[in-house]
Amino acid sequence: MKKTVLITGSSTGIGRASAIKFQKEGWNVIATMRSPEKETELQNLENVLVARLDVQDLDSINQAIEKGIAEFGKIDVVVNNAGYGLMGSFESANRESIQRQYDVNVFGLFDVTRAALPHFRENKSGMFINISSVGGRITFPLISLYHSTKFAVEGFSESLHYELESVGIKVKIVEPGGVATDFGGRSLDFQHDEALSDYNPFVGKFMEAFQSAMDPANMSTADLIADIIFTAATDGSNQLRYIAGADAEQFLQARYSMDDAGFIGMMKQNLKLD
Repeated sequence: MKKTVLITGSSTGIGRASAIKFQKEGWNVIATMRSPEKETELQNLENVLVARLDVQDLDSINQAIEKGIAEFGKIDVVVNNAGYGLMGSFESANRESIQRQYDVNVFGLFDVTRAALPHFRENKSGMFINISSVGGRITFPLISLYHSTKFAVEGFSESLHYELESVGIKVKIVEPGGVATDFGGRSLDFQHDEALSDYNPFVGKFMEAFQSAMDPANMSTADLIADIIFTAATDGSNQLRYIAGADAEQFLQARYSMDDAGFIGMMKQNLKLD
């Protein structure tokens, strides 16, 4: 019997690449997104169900899961991929923006997980693959809110790994570094109030370095990350974390080989913030 994966945030980037990867490997795919009516490719693929799922809408979450089970009989893996980045000086961010960042990246992931759990428990099997980031274990300036959501995903997933293992369910984390997707465009919300002029020199310096770092030539492809997600889903192991991308490996190796002062000093030097 074919296995079935449900993927959130499948309209672009890692989610879309993952939907295509699993389909090519013979899986049934529930490719979910906020606006499925705009999708023109995935619904034409065999064994792919395109369904509406907005992680801020509980009804849409429950309906997508129900439709997926009705179509394919069972869900084996849920890939919690939907998310975006809020960037800018923390003082510039209003409470509404902060709430939305957490609603999508944290509470949305919680709600999808909770909605799928009864089905997994009934089957005494299942897997959650939560897409975190190298930014869930290290930080850059001006991304404090995004980082804090990914640190939350890391802690939630690691703790859940223990408790769900007792009922036959696995939890895994994939940690991409820089990915040549639209994260720097539609998936990035930049907010900085230039009236807070004390920050402006720092913001200018960092954004120059950030834009250079966002060169797609220096990043992993979405296909590479999708391959790692597929490996996590199929390797049969209890491995918790999967580092995705050469830059992620380099950053994490440096982070855990240095003390705080050494690592932060290195980051400042690399970002030309000294």
